[in-house]
Formats: sequence, C-alpha cells, structure tokens
Amino acid sequence: MSTFPNSPKLLKGGIVLVNPDSGAVQRIISLQYNPDTLTRSLQIQGVSADGGGDRSEILRLKGPPVETIKLDAEIDATDQLEFPDQNTNAVEVGIHPQLAALEAIVYPTSEQLQSNNALSKSGTLEIIPMQSALTLFIWSKNRIIPVRLTEFSITEEAFDPNLNPIRAKVSLGLRVLSVNDVGFEAKAGSLYMIYQQQKERLAGLAPNGSFANFGIKGIS
Repeated sequence: MSTFPNSPKLLKGGIVLVNPDSGAVQRIISLQYNPDTLTRSLQIQGVSADGGGDRSEILRLKGPPVETIKLDAEIDATDQLEFPDQNTNAVEVGIHPQLAALEAIVYPTSEQLQSNNALSKSGTLEIIPMQSALTLFIWSKNRIIPVRLTEFSITEEAFDPNLNPIRAKVSLGLRVLSVNDVGFEAKAGSLYMIYQQQKERLAGLAPNGSFANFGIKGIS
C-alpha cells in the first residue's frame, strides 16, 4: 500500500539507557507501537499547615512535584512471522528478545551478582548496592526525562507452537527523577533541568486568558 509523499514521519517513543556518570549511551529501546494513551500524575510538594504548621508558608513549594507516568506498550511479531525468511529471530524465539531487553532494565547484571557473591564469600562486611544504568524516557524532543521504573507487568497474549510469546502487552510505571532525587551535579539532574526548562518555555507559548473569559472585570 502506497503512502502520501508528504505524510509526516511517525516518530516513536522509547527508552534509552545511559551510563549515569558519563552519559554514554548503552542501549536504545524504541517501542514497536506508540501507546494510545499516556497517563501522567503530579504530586505537589507543598508546605502543609496541617498539624499546627505556619499558615504563612502555605503557598511555598518544597521542590518540583513528584511526577509519575504510566503507559501500556504492545509488542507483536505477527507481521514478521508472515515473512519467516526475513525474520529468523521471530521464528525461532518470538518476541523474547524485545521482552528481555525491557526486563533487563530492572535486573542487576549477572556479572554484578557474581562480583557481590565473591565479595560476600571473602568476608566483606558492607557491600554497596549494585548500580543500574540511568533510564531515560523519550517521548519526542520535548520530553527527554530521567526516570526510574517503579511498576512493570507483562501480559503475554499469544504463543507460537513452541510456546514462544508472539504478542504481549507491557505495562510500565515510571517515576521522574528530579533534582530533589539526584541533585544538580548528576547527569540525571542536568537532564531533568532541561526537561523543566522546556516545560517553562512551552508554558510561555500558551495564550493568556482574560477576565472577560470569566465574565468579570477584575479582582478587587
């Protein structure tokens, strides 16, 4: 089927894993299909006057809101299986590779596990928790966001004769990492500041309303 020559290129959302110190890209995971919906929630970090607090502080903010993002991503190998000669991986293992790439985000590496096990056997009293890659959620050039995965579930919906999954839905919950979480000096902190500054720039493009919209002349 032909497409219109002037049709805009469809961009994809996805996840990029980078070294948390150097920012070197370790892996790029683009979503096969963009989710139809993206749910975002903001938990405002205000100063509360509950419990005898100072009411004069009620308009102050302690920091950026805690932002969470939820989405459902679909992975489907059906189309690839129609052309088995061109898609040998899909024929042999279905969508295992795509699922494994996402799941690996929340796993320490086997090398890290073996290293910590060796330290434990050698009598090391304090073992530092294993560091993961910095996860970036990318949803257009306006949203390049440092996040931490907080929810992860997979529903496998169809299988080939060898029980390899060939269709699945992955539900992800992401928590945006702000400077309150990582500080200003970390790579995640600098990326967060770019994200917030971009939000402020976009807010400046929104048209201003007027008191006439509310049916009033002003506030006295």
